Amino acid sequence: MRVLIGTGGTGGHINPAIAIAKGILARSPGSEVLFCGASGGLEEKLVTREGFRLETFDIRGFRRSLKPAGIAYNCKVLGMARRALSAARDVVEKFHPDVAIGCGGYASFPIVYAAQSKGVPTAILEVNALPGLTTKVLARRADTVMISFEETRALIKGGNIVLTGSPVREDILFAKKDEARRELRLDTRPLIVSVWGSLGAERMNHIMADFTALEAQEDRHYLIHAIGSYGYTWVRDEIRKKGVDLEQHPNIDIRDYIYDAARVYAAADVILCRAGAATLGEMAMMGKPVVIVPSPNVAENHQEKNARAIEKEGGAIVILERDCTAERLYQTVNSLLENPARLQEMSRRISHFAVPDAMEKIYQAICQTTKKAKR
Repeated sequence: MRVLIGTGGTGGHINPAIAIAKGILARSPGSEVLFCGASGGLEEKLVTREGFRLETFDIRGFRRSLKPAGIAYNCKVLGMARRALSAARDVVEKFHPDVAIGCGGYASFPIVYAAQSKGVPTAILEVNALPGLTTKVLARRADTVMISFEETRALIKGGNIVLTGSPVREDILFAKKDEARRELRLDTRPLIVSVWGSLGAERMNHIMADFTALEAQEDRHYLIHAIGSYGYTWVRDEIRKKGVDLEQHPNIDIRDYIYDAARVYAAADVILCRAGAATLGEMAMMGKPVVIVPSPNVAENHQEKNARAIEKEGGAIVILERDCTAERLYQTVNSLLENPARLQEMSRRISHFAVPDAMEKIYQAICQTTKKAKR
């Protein structure tokens, strides 16, 4: 099978795409996969690190602004989109794919749209309950739309809509806590992992700078904090201004991105995170207790809805961003780490949200898409 995958923008789009690519290769070893995304995007790091080929287009997302600057920017983006579509058609003609898969984000649009215009079978994956604009547009002509939440079905105008769940990278499925802790050279202190999205979150990074200062007072735990691509320099500077010399605290690891996510997540005792569907899917599969601060900057507040569903079942603690302070977050984490029985129960309860056969369902849906086109 020759597979084109369009994705980009954030890890929430890219990581499920990588999971799909690996899942296809595991089930159909002779397959060939080509990724397509935005030049300068995070996919240039994540996709190539996994050894996949990547074609990029110079494309950006539109701004939701009617101010003159916003209109001028969107006119420029529209011109870029036309050129990206032309380049995408060339890729489709040269690669001759059996199927093109869109995994969300504006960067996936050119290649999937070009494939549709060339009569190539297409499948769309939407991991969030509320579909994005790219998904809504492409779904109208897609052969298959794969969704992670049943309520998404009514929000998409498409033909064959299949409930599959969100794919999880298979290295995450098999990671073991004891082995991961040995590889990270941790002692008996608990590990806190803090991750607020691949691009980072400005407010949460400010909070985590204060959180880091609190941790540095006693060094009771290990802390791995991923600050995202937009904050690497200033976050470390802010921590330094609070009197913390990170070189004197080897238990504190400040990173731009957690590239070895399977190992780090497996080793963690508690994870601080947003409530994107892909992230929560990974946490559920690994049975990780989570403290969730949902992003308030998403359509129809869908992250809080995701988080509350898990909180209701006892698998998470939810703190709204407007109520979140470093002190509250630190006290919450400490109280959890001092209560192993509660951590164990949270682990059991969040596991109820796992969809262990999601990748198999996705693979079967993709195979059906290509078979249907050959009839």
